[in-house]
Amino acid sequence: MQIIGTGSYVPDAVITNDHLQHRFGRAPQSIARLTGIRERRHALAHQATSDLCAEAARNCLEQAAVDPRDIDLLLIATVTPDQSCPSAACLVQDRLGLICGAVDLSAGCAGFMYALVTGAAYIAAGASDLALVIGGDCMSRVVDPHDVKTYPLFGDGAGAVLLSPGRPEQGLLRYRLGSEGSGAELLGRPACGSRLPPTCAALAEGQHYLQMQGQGVFAWAAAILCDSIQEVLRESHLRPEDIDLCVPHQANVKIINAAIDVVGIPRERVYYNLDRYGNTSAGSVPLALDEARADGLIQPGHHIVLSGFGAGLAWGTAVWRW
Repeated sequence: MQIIGTGSYVPDAVITNDHLQHRFGRAPQSIARLTGIRERRHALAHQATSDLCAEAARNCLEQAAVDPRDIDLLLIATVTPDQSCPSAACLVQDRLGLICGAVDLSAGCAGFMYALVTGAAYIAAGASDLALVIGGDCMSRVVDPHDVKTYPLFGDGAGAVLLSPGRPEQGLLRYRLGSEGSGAELLGRPACGSRLPPTCAALAEGQHYLQMQGQGVFAWAAAILCDSIQEVLRESHLRPEDIDLCVPHQANVKIINAAIDVVGIPRERVYYNLDRYGNTSAGSVPLALDEARADGLIQPGHHIVLSGFGAGLAWGTAVWRW
């Protein structure tokens, strides 16, 4: 299988660390030093997740020069759909004029990796000829605007890839998807589901906002990123020096560097854009992948490591031969 197109979209509103200094009284350099993030994008008042995903998809289809009517599968990874139902995928399907099945997948910041592997499985099985896979989130809508530790970390954005059959040597060489539900309390949104409906009391307590135990998530994320990359490299019979580019989930520069340094992939072969966008959840990996391709960092035959990790707890890591 092959990726024949990529696309991405971020909203116009730029929220800098200087802006957050006025809001929280927190020095801009401290946020950059601790996370690597200098600014992030926030959706405008009229925008929702489906809007971001639709724009990323349009850019992807234009880059691939594909007629939207030829798409036969649409998968969207998100934890911030416009509403509980219909799915964001159905909204995007209608907006793009697609004639195909469409469904959302929810795996937090690992969501795009789950969707990518699912789309690849459809292609490999011959059940799809053109699968559009999108990851997108509006995290600014679900993060507590008064939480000085969590609010600066997240931004909004979306990315898309288009999958089709390819040459035998192309595509997904090895992947690992995993979950650890016992760590659910480290990162999640307690309210607005069937367990805890959006009552006045729950809203007053802020339980509809994302809640994160930062130190616990950091330790887990660095370990799982390192372990899962080592695992897929070993199963692919590849060495760290064989990797042409690593595109990890853009959560925190210290998480990425801690894992990459242990694995042995040189930092100059790791793609970073979290300084401009922060953590865009399911949008993170495809957004970075599209920018890396546009920058000329991905060429035919290159080995690319992709990895997402986050709420669930869930993770997905893969080696892709371009």
